[in-house]
Amino acid sequence: MWWCGAGLRSRPAGRAQCLLQLVLVAVVLVRIGTAAAANYKVGVGRADCTGPSVEITFMGYAQITQRGTGIHLRQYARSYIVDDGSGGRFVFVSVDAGMMGHAVKRDVVAVLQKKYGTLYTQANVVISGSHTHSTPGGFLMYLLYDLTSLGFVAETFNALVHGIAQSIIRAHNNMVEARLYVAETEVLEANINRSPSAYENNPPEERAQYRHNVDKGLVQLQLVSARDESVVLGAINWFAVHPTSMNNTNRLVSSDNVGYASLLLEQEQNAGALVGKGEFVGVFASSNLGDSSPNIRGPKCEKTGLPCDVLTSSCPSGAGACFASGPGSDMYESTALIADRLYRAASDLLAARNGREITGPIGYAHQYIDMTVAEASYHDPATQRTERVRGCLPAMGYSFAAGTTDGPGAFDFQQGTITDNVLWNAVRDFIAEPTPDDKECQAPKPILLATGRARFPYDWQPKIVPTQVVTVGDFAIAAVPGEFTTMAGRRLRAAVSRASVAAGGRELQVVVAGLSNMYSSYVTTPEEYEIQRYEGASTLYGPHTLTIYLEQYGRLVAGAIVPNGTLEPGPTPPYEDDKQISLTTGVIFDSHPLGKDFGEVKLQPLAEYGRGETVSTVFIAGNPRNNLMHDKSYFTVERLSGDGAADGDEAVGAWTVVATDANWETRFRWERTSTILGFSDIEFQWTIGSATVPGTYRIRHFGYYRYILGGVYPYVGITNSFTVS
Repeated sequence: MWWCGAGLRSRPAGRAQCLLQLVLVAVVLVRIGTAAAANYKVGVGRADCTGPSVEITFMGYAQITQRGTGIHLRQYARSYIVDDGSGGRFVFVSVDAGMMGHAVKRDVVAVLQKKYGTLYTQANVVISGSHTHSTPGGFLMYLLYDLTSLGFVAETFNALVHGIAQSIIRAHNNMVEARLYVAETEVLEANINRSPSAYENNPPEERAQYRHNVDKGLVQLQLVSARDESVVLGAINWFAVHPTSMNNTNRLVSSDNVGYASLLLEQEQNAGALVGKGEFVGVFASSNLGDSSPNIRGPKCEKTGLPCDVLTSSCPSGAGACFASGPGSDMYESTALIADRLYRAASDLLAARNGREITGPIGYAHQYIDMTVAEASYHDPATQRTERVRGCLPAMGYSFAAGTTDGPGAFDFQQGTITDNVLWNAVRDFIAEPTPDDKECQAPKPILLATGRARFPYDWQPKIVPTQVVTVGDFAIAAVPGEFTTMAGRRLRAAVSRASVAAGGRELQVVVAGLSNMYSSYVTTPEEYEIQRYEGASTLYGPHTLTIYLEQYGRLVAGAIVPNGTLEPGPTPPYEDDKQISLTTGVIFDSHPLGKDFGEVKLQPLAEYGRGETVSTVFIAGNPRNNLMHDKSYFTVERLSGDGAADGDEAVGAWTVVATDANWETRFRWERTSTILGFSDIEFQWTIGSATVPGTYRIRHFGYYRYILGGVYPYVGITNSFTVS
């Protein structure tokens, strides 16, 4: 500095004073540099969005008999808002749900715009479903998807809209200055490819670029306080695995492996807080999970334990069904093991704090496209020829009915089927008959359901889909309306980054955010489509569905994000709210046996338990659908704290809640004991963990009953106290 020149050459006191000035200037410059780097404001928010936990069929396995009977893990919506300070802002939401419905997003955006004007739109809000198969369905407003839920279920729909909107509002209300980092690691024992025969049909030179036939990489976006970098506000973890550790025999609402991993990470960062509480919000979001299974022991024949046929996933006569399981001895242990592996990988990344910092502006682009008329250029690696290809009317193939090794289907359907059947074709044609052009367009898929031709009583599957990309600096989120397979996701990531560079932009690190904004089943590569496994049979718009998406997502980046421009919004998908059919009945009334009352304990806990044992109790109950208890609980486990003493039902001292129905260690099951009389019981279980503090405990049940003459009323039940030693 010029003013220090004389001081440095003069007496020692002057040199000391000048050096002190230099130090002070350096500190100021460091602070200025830090402030310049921390040019983001972020907000994180979490809200309960648990749907009706009983009497509603779960969405995922498409089994009408898989109706809920209670709760194992609650559903949460977790939101992350990032603002670059220059008008760029986006929202990413991950929801413990099977997928996302376009009408759900429409209503969420409507709630936000009523409060904040046009700050939040279809273009800058991404809502991604985790793809758990153990949460209530009936919210997608397309007949095929809502069929097993007996149509539209308003309770599920409204719970999702309310919870998602509330999580975004909470994130909006706590925005602070922050810095963003991205880190990566590998998780090797959490997924396998459930359709390896289809994957192997991809070009050998392409497969040679990767060590595994599923993505093992976990990508973590870290949101860190700018004022105190030891404070992590939130983390989004993308990992490609199906949340199907809880199999199709499960009847309890559950967020499955990725949901439990989210709870573990939040419990670690929010030490001492109850599940679903605390300032840190962490999530494991879906990615290109289409062919990625958590059942890592692989598919085996039910009765022999021998491997199934690789192509058809079938077993010899008398060997039983083919299904995959593991790594645990049952679905609960498998869920816990996969969740723990994901959680530990994410926790280690947060602890290491060696991620790459993200800087730069925010961009976003959104466009609807009609996949039935869309075209794209396809370069055939086999013939080295480039041709124009088109999308088809939606249709499901024979292998769709075979199900997957995570959840086998019915009848005698097999995966890998490329021929049709006269009998099933007759059934198909009775519903909706495909044209010769449909069959040619979808080939080699034999059409089992011509869903694009079916219009009664409303659309069976979507034709118009949303496509969306958001970027912050050189980090991009490609929000896709379906389940991309491993290789399909890899090609999409490469296409998005390549389009950015070709348009003069930065090379992008891209993550695929699966099951976002709308659900349109699966997306395979054209080569995988040829094999017609379940994923290929469920690729709606024909063999070049992915080809169209690759060109479209490149257009979003090159045509809008890089030049900071806009695209035409595209055709709007139909909102057929007025046509929805629901065959699910509401709660008529609740009652209790003569001389009893709601909340009365039918089965008291034992007087004493040890760690590792399970406490069970049964209450006379109303239907849990009478109140979904968002951000509350149907049950609390409470410990007597302080110097209090317990004597039978009476206690002196303060009761502290230590667990709710959202904890892994708890679960409840509801049972209608008399439909005619309206009687029902609810059983609550709490498995005492190894870290449980010895002391005096009790269990409280909170419920609502519907009076036969109208109205819904609350009640509370309390067990006798018991000790944990």
